[in-house]
Amino acid sequence: MTGFGKIFIVIGIVFIIIGLLWSFIGKLPGDISFKKGPVTFYFPIVTSIVASIILSLIFYLLGKIR
Repeated sequence: MTGFGKIFIVIGIVFIIIGLLWSFIGKLPGDISFKKGPVTFYFPIVTSIVASIILSLIFYLLGKIR
C-alpha cells in the first residue's frame, strides 16, 4: 500500500471517530439557539471549539508520528 493510501485510511478513521463523538456532544451548554415562530437558528459555538481542539490534537500527534 502506498503512503497516499495510508493517509486516506487514517483520514477515514478520523472522520468516523469524529462522527461518533459528534453524536454524543451534539448540543453542549453554551451553544446558541433561538426559536422565533417557525424559524429556529442554531449556532454550535462551544461544540465547534471542542471539535477544533480535538482536531488540533489529532493533527499535532499525526505530525509528531511522521
